[in-house]
Amino acid sequence: MDRRPSQVVAMLLAGVLAGGIAVSPGSARAGGGPPVAGGARGRRPAPGPLARRAPEASWHARHGLYFKRNWGVDVVGVRRVSSGVMLRFDYRVVDPERAAALTNRQTRPFLIDEATGTALAIPAMENVGELRQVARLQRNRTYFMIFGNPGGLVKRGSRVTLVVGNFRAEGLVVD
Repeated sequence: MDRRPSQVVAMLLAGVLAGGIAVSPGSARAGGGPPVAGGARGRRPAPGPLARRAPEASWHARHGLYFKRNWGVDVVGVRRVSSGVMLRFDYRVVDPERAAALTNRQTRPFLIDEATGTALAIPAMENVGELRQVARLQRNRTYFMIFGNPGGLVKRGSRVTLVVGNFRAEGLVVD
């Protein structure tokens, strides 16, 4: 049986890979039973895309109707933009008259990090002004406010509270 060294290496590699698949760390544990996800006892599987969306979905289920009825807005969410240096709050207007409180120029919006209590403000650019929309609101249109996030203080998964005058949305999860 004459084999070239490259064939021998390929067969050895195939054997090692096949053996690693047949006896993985999760299936070789003592006590029998099904292997634990992740190969270690007590370790939970990594959350999938649906698990990551669950906090936002549960927030909308608990509070969404309140904000639609009382404030005329459907809170779309808060997400990190500009490499995490800024946070964008998006909302859809259901009733322009009730939602007018969010675009009042006399009130200053703040986004408060619930873990540290730090209040983040909307930056004002010299030529542009504040990074929020204050034009006349239209039904079923989405609007935004952009808040500064110096040093990336607020991370993905953090909970924040939006305060604009009497409007207060607590427990928003940053996406």
